[in-house]
Amino acid sequence: MPKEILVLSGSPKKDGNTATLVDWFVEGARSKGARVEVVRTAFLKYKSAGCTSCRACQKQDGYECAIDDEAKPVLAKMAGVDVIVMATPLYFFAASAQLKLVLDRMFSLYKWDNEAGTMETPLKGKTLVLIASAYEDVGLDSLEKPFALTAAYSGMKFKSLLVPNAGVSGEIKKKESVREKAIALGKEIA
Repeated sequence: MPKEILVLSGSPKKDGNTATLVDWFVEGARSKGARVEVVRTAFLKYKSAGCTSCRACQKQDGYECAIDDEAKPVLAKMAGVDVIVMATPLYFFAASAQLKLVLDRMFSLYKWDNEAGTMETPLKGKTLVLIASAYEDVGLDSLEKPFALTAAYSGMKFKSLLVPNAGVSGEIKKKESVREKAIALGKEIA
């Protein structure tokens, strides 16, 4: 059975370093038969700037965000795929705001029972992959940490491809060794 992979690309640029890394990863994954969907989070139409902490999701039986906008079906898809890939440029030592809008609303994919001290999530057992690049060789470790912690907390496997010294937007296309790593990661994940 082919793996289902959802890629959330958090770059506002359509042809920059992050988009290129995503293209290479997808090429590798599809070459192994995976079904891949790419969502460009910068171009979704949102009704709120991230999670509003309304907690309506905690009162529902299913795992669904109560905010009805274009992020809602993306969050629902996360529960149904085998692999979630989050791709982002490094912006001030963190993920882009365009990706963080969806990441924060993942709150709806968890159910907590504080009295019992339990947490349930449909993400358990899936794989979370982070693909990130930085202009220089500073900050990728701090960007990676929240994703690794989210995976561990959720019971997900975690992989990352961190690309320092990627250069200005689009410059990564000249880096054949990075292309090979991204394609290889796609094949491995598939």
